[in-house]
Amino acid sequence: MLDELQVRNLGLIEDATVEPGAGFVVVTGETGTGKTLLLGALRLLRGEPARKDQIGPVGDEARVEGRFVVGGSETTLGRRIGADRSRAYLDGSMVPVKALATKMEHLVEIVGQHDQLRLADRAALLRLIDSALTGAERETAASFQRAWVRLVELQARADLIGGDRRALERELDMLRFQIDEIEGAGFTPGDDVELDRTASRLRNSEELGEHLATAARALGDEGAAGALHVAVRELTAAARLDPDLGPVVDQLDDLAGILAEAGADVARRQMDLDAEPAVLEEVERRLALLGDLRRKYGDDLDAVLAFARRARARVDELAGVLEEAEELGARIDRAAADVADAAAALSRVRVKAAERIRSAALEHLRELGFSAPSLDFSFETVDPGPSGADRVELRFASDETLTPAPIGRVASGGELSRVVLAIRLATASATAEVLAFDEIDAGVGGVTALAMGRKLAALADGRQVLCVTHLPQVAAFADQHLVVERTGNVATVRRVEGDGRLEELSRMLSGLPDSAKGREHAAELLDLAASASR
Repeated sequence: MLDELQVRNLGLIEDATVEPGAGFVVVTGETGTGKTLLLGALRLLRGEPARKDQIGPVGDEARVEGRFVVGGSETTLGRRIGADRSRAYLDGSMVPVKALATKMEHLVEIVGQHDQLRLADRAALLRLIDSALTGAERETAASFQRAWVRLVELQARADLIGGDRRALERELDMLRFQIDEIEGAGFTPGDDVELDRTASRLRNSEELGEHLATAARALGDEGAAGALHVAVRELTAAARLDPDLGPVVDQLDDLAGILAEAGADVARRQMDLDAEPAVLEEVERRLALLGDLRRKYGDDLDAVLAFARRARARVDELAGVLEEAEELGARIDRAAADVADAAAALSRVRVKAAERIRSAALEHLRELGFSAPSLDFSFETVDPGPSGADRVELRFASDETLTPAPIGRVASGGELSRVVLAIRLATASATAEVLAFDEIDAGVGGVTALAMGRKLAALADGRQVLCVTHLPQVAAFADQHLVVERTGNVATVRRVEGDGRLEELSRMLSGLPDSAKGREHAAELLDLAASASR
């Protein structure tokens, strides 16, 4: 329950601390005293939008703090509203405003005098029906949610893969063509360096031949080889006379072998030059092919080959994606069918829950002054969405002889207040720990007001119910009675008991708090409420 509420500089309330107490708590006061500001403070703690015009005249910010106790656990929430922004606090720590909304979602619910607008809101109406589902029915709702989440996940995967299958196929074909073009050229790392070297040699073959011919002559019998042969012959003869010349002869023999090998290499190169015009043509063709690949795929051969490796990896990826897409379509179809089945099951349990709400609400409406009211939840099947495949509308008629119509179009202010209360009573088991009513008794009076007070008091069995009211018949049923009073531009809040409560009820009955007859009527009203509550 709401254990304590502190309000500073909020509207007319300069500084007030309220400890509402358990059970049914009413807040009363003259029109314009600011009694609805207390529920306005609760709305701020629920994370609802703050306005700078809510700041009172005694400072540049408004403050609201609340302490809630549920099951022995204590939670404190706070809100500070300044001229430029608001700040939220949870258990003493600064938090985003939405954290308050999350915390208070199942803790406090406020039913305003315009709550009929929510009854006309189809999404809100569905949530109200879902709140009345039983354990097995809630599992049906959970099954639909699981099916819907699965379908959304699969569709998201399909979107990630890409909705245009033809585009993927085109990309795959292009990559395969590019890979074939690169791999078909037959290049390997280092081929570009070798081709450049070979091309340079072949393009200068005439000059190279001249050099080779001159070198061959220099190395041949008329040149170095002949001179070396003479030197070896003479030194061999000399070594027979002087054995110490033997190592020199060996060196010259080795040199003769080197010269012979060099001469042979030069001769081979001369022979190759005679056969290489056709080779040059092939080398030029390969260089042109490499240039074309570099123009398309990279600055050099390494970059071209790297492009091919990436393309092969992408081909493997796309092949897997297209294979998955083939399977994914079937999985999405199955998931959509599961969603349709789960939505149909959810619709059935919602219809049952709505019928329970309707039956209970009609009973409450009859006790609230309608002799033969008509109330109906009209369901229409639509395409499945996050909340199911139902569109629902609440139809009402004050008498069964009239044709029911959408709630917002046919009910008067007083009728709407009673319908709102009847629906809330019918779904009482699903309401929050603290339920607050903000002047929902508009247009209600007399015996009906007594019935409303009795029902609100019954609703407070096991929970805290706060109600801002102008009806003494409702206030008489309260366990705790708070009065908001205004002096000039300052409003204060006080709890009334005993004679003080009689004075307030007398004021509400006759406008005369000190009237003896008014106090008699107030006492009579309190006795009537006490006996009705027993």
